[in-house]
Amino acid sequence: MIKYLIERKRDGQSLSTAEWRDVVFRYAAGEVPDYQMSALCMAVFFQGLTPEELEGVTDAMLGSGGRLEFSTPGPRIDKHSTGGVGDKVSLVLAPIVASCGVNVPMMSGRGLGHTGGTLDKLESIPGFRTDLTLEEAVRQTDRIGCALLGQTAEIAPADRKLYALRDVTATVASIPLIAASIMSKKLAEGISGLVLDVKRGSGAFLPEEEDGLALARTMIRLGETRGCTTVALLTAMDRPLGRACGNVIEVIEAINALRGEGPDDLMEVTLSLSAEMLLLGGASTTLSEARSTAERALESGRALAKFAEIIEAQGGDPRVVEDTSLLPRAHQQAVFSAPRDGFVRKIEPRTIGRTIVSMGGGRQSLDEVLDLTAGMEFTVKSGDRVSRGDPVATLFGTEIDTINRGLVGVGAAVEIGFEPAEQLPLISHRVSAGGTETLRAVRADDPHGTPRAGDR
Repeated sequence: MIKYLIERKRDGQSLSTAEWRDVVFRYAAGEVPDYQMSALCMAVFFQGLTPEELEGVTDAMLGSGGRLEFSTPGPRIDKHSTGGVGDKVSLVLAPIVASCGVNVPMMSGRGLGHTGGTLDKLESIPGFRTDLTLEEAVRQTDRIGCALLGQTAEIAPADRKLYALRDVTATVASIPLIAASIMSKKLAEGISGLVLDVKRGSGAFLPEEEDGLALARTMIRLGETRGCTTVALLTAMDRPLGRACGNVIEVIEAINALRGEGPDDLMEVTLSLSAEMLLLGGASTTLSEARSTAERALESGRALAKFAEIIEAQGGDPRVVEDTSLLPRAHQQAVFSAPRDGFVRKIEPRTIGRTIVSMGGGRQSLDEVLDLTAGMEFTVKSGDRVSRGDPVATLFGTEIDTINRGLVGVGAAVEIGFEPAEQLPLISHRVSAGGTETLRAVRADDPHGTPRAGDR
């Protein structure tokens, strides 16, 4: 049966909603082997899905498990990123939005391909539990306004298996598979609104602007037709976001960001997405007002206190927000220095992500145990001027061999030349059910055209 479905999809034919439901449910139940599902995913990768097939796959994955059932009224808003390098936005954004009175049941994933995973970052906090049951997630969200959970066997179990399978079979970068995966999980949360951070650029799964817009519109359509108001921002991933890349050092940078000390690019993306969530959640009536509300949550310390509350609720040590030395520390470290004078033309995020994987900070097999301390922190950003011997990045790991692999990887990722290179705007488009808006507002301190939520 499955063999013939694979053949038909391989040859460009469409499968019925009933056929997709059958294969998805059987795969979740363990009745379809990974090798056949891998072949079907590869066929979809090359042939795509019709709109009807996409609806069928999404509903099948959503229907393969349970949902968060809230008994209390009120909006619940989540955010999802399509994956990037150095992307620790969720760790900063969720406490900000929850501290402003909007409930955030946030389901996240593990590292996928060259990108990091929010769950892996959270689990570098001693004792932090991401394996909440649906009942625990509901109770915690009702009590403190936020739960940061992983995709348990209860939620879209078919997608949970497919997510890991796609990671190791080179079938991640498929618009319909990405859309169905994200939306089946998010719709299972019982949310009324969703904000998407769709990455574009060389480090994104879908580097081209047109593909990013197509993915955003696809997910918006899936959300809106199922009662979930959905908005997307297209953000740059032609360079790492922030300065830290790697699980535990991204947690440290996120804590610093909640103290108001985050890198400008990280704060801009986080505050813009937070403003969209607060607007959807009814906490503000305009994006400008929502942005100010989020900024006040940081300045007052409410957001940092909320993160500590979330950590404690999920079994972690809340003292880490005041003392990051309580987090795991690498045994080895080394500095990569600029090999010549010039401008940092490029820090290639995909190469950085793959380097972190090779250092043990990401998975190369489904059951791999991570070195949560592996990673790097950049002293410079793309466009900065450097002199030979200036520090470019500090690398962290458990073994000297790990560090040596990292040094080679950073050397391949960092390009230094005679003049700065063009960069993508940090946030280039806003997409909603009402259409697509190209964002052209330019701040004086950002020549690359970063928009602010309040400028629109």
